[in-house]
Amino acid sequence: DDWNRMINARQFGGIRGDLNGVMNDLRPAPGAKRQATFIPPDTLDATDVVDRFATITFGDTAVEFHHGRGETDDHLWSWFPEKKWVATGDFVIWNFPNAGNPQKVQRWPIEWAEALRAIIAKGPELLLPAHGLPIAGKERIARVLDEIASALEYLVSSTVEMMNAGENLNTIIHSVKIPDATLGKPYLRPLYDEPEFVVRNIWRQFGGWWDGAPSRLKPSTDESVGSEVARLAGGAEVLIARAKDLAASGDLRLACHLADFAGWAAPDDPDVHKGRAEIYETRRKSESSLMAKGIFKGAARESEEVIKAALGE
Repeated sequence: DDWNRMINARQFGGIRGDLNGVMNDLRPAPGAKRQATFIPPDTLDATDVVDRFATITFGDTAVEFHHGRGETDDHLWSWFPEKKWVATGDFVIWNFPNAGNPQKVQRWPIEWAEALRAIIAKGPELLLPAHGLPIAGKERIARVLDEIASALEYLVSSTVEMMNAGENLNTIIHSVKIPDATLGKPYLRPLYDEPEFVVRNIWRQFGGWWDGAPSRLKPSTDESVGSEVARLAGGAEVLIARAKDLAASGDLRLACHLADFAGWAAPDDPDVHKGRAEIYETRRKSESSLMAKGIFKGAARESEEVIKAALGE
């Protein structure tokens, strides 16, 4: 429960003011108490268990519940056959599918796409998503679902193809991309999750947790690596200065590597951590997805805490 609270505070805690009201920062307001439990105590208990399919009648309305793995193992979508309505749950969220969340358990992009195609086969005329606006019209719904499914299927096929060719994870995440025109569609915006993280989840599903770099199979501590790199560079202050230069030039990915090396080498140095916090704050602002923003803001806060401790705050 503590772990879930912590990762959700980080996941949702880096976006205040960044997305023009599309999403809210879900951390407690300054001075407010944190939620006592991950799931609120007044959450209703489940009364029925669905295996793969069940029909339940509410009054005069029969509702079909279909199981399909997607964001979770126990995901359901609901079909109202008499009305031709479908309630998709998180299979449709008006953003790129949350099939790659870097802090959560395995997600299932193959089964996610299969569920979307099963929904298309029903011929729904009204789609009610878990997040965002409803969609009306059989052809419009089919087009939206097909494009979401196709994006996931492309990531899976491209990633698996490169895995079968012997490529490592680092090469794959820098190679497999969704076209910008596709990501520009309102139901595929990478504002929550993003394709790069889905690629990582596909690798995890089929290739395990090791990324293919032999030194990272049984690595040294981050502090040891950072200290050695800093010694070779001439000190943590040299590393953080170079990281700032890289950030200013726009190479934020490489800048963050050097900022981490510097921070690990000088865990209590407020000047080093001031630079690290600035770099990660810049990185946060440059990213589109809530997942990336939250984690990078969390890194900035880590360094801000070092600065506060040095000042006796």
